[in-house]
Amino acid sequence: MSRNRALLTVTAASAALLALTACGSSGESGGAADELGLSGDKLVVATEGTYRPFSYHDETDELVGYDVEVAEAVAENLGVEIEFQETQWDAIFAGLDAGRFDTIANQVTITPEREADYVFSTPYTVSTGVLVVAADNNDITSFADLDGKTSAQSLTSNWNDLAKESGATVEAVEGWAQAVALLEQGRVDATINDSLTYLDYANTEDTSGIKVAVETDEESQSAFVVTPENEALATAIDGALEDLRADGTLAELGEKYFGEDVSE
Repeated sequence: MSRNRALLTVTAASAALLALTACGSSGESGGAADELGLSGDKLVVATEGTYRPFSYHDETDELVGYDVEVAEAVAENLGVEIEFQETQWDAIFAGLDAGRFDTIANQVTITPEREADYVFSTPYTVSTGVLVVAADNNDITSFADLDGKTSAQSLTSNWNDLAKESGATVEAVEGWAQAVALLEQGRVDATINDSLTYLDYANTEDTSGIKVAVETDEESQSAFVVTPENEALATAIDGALEDLRADGTLAELGEKYFGEDVSE
């Protein structure tokens, strides 16, 4: 009986210790989430999952991409788990407003219009826009030359706005791949997109049939975005990005997906 009581005592003590350890771990995780003002115990990040090379599914169907890996590195730096919610671009800001997720990592460009309603982190991507034409097209050498021409654009993209402002007739497409196909077939005169999209395409595909006619003068900066009441989260993300820039993580991710650092 004495030996049995001893075993029971040891077992009870071990169980109590495990319970205390579990509570401590949970408290630490919950504490970090509370400090960041997260809606739950994870950093919930919205992304499209269809925007190569920023957010897409690889051959194993795993969600990957530059934005995805930057978000994962930020979450690790902040000491919280991450959860991605794949959301169509047209609904992504509505989802943020409704509190379905904490932030967006999907090459969200910082614009005055968006800054009026949201809070942005420091940029983790800096790029320009490029006007792409057929390789033998020498008539379009500036955005002004788009006046009266046809440009293939995604209707929800800021590049669509630039095309229309330049006087182009827009041919609606679902994305870059379709735009390039129409351009190579001679069905449109041009397409405007992010220079990083073109760079990624050039790294894997034959670009002998197309060329960059001109780049935008202004740089495009993309960042994490939160609602105004979550400004503390944006500040924390700023600190994480500063660390990731200093230790070379952002540069490494840029090299991996684009062949160069695209964070500044």
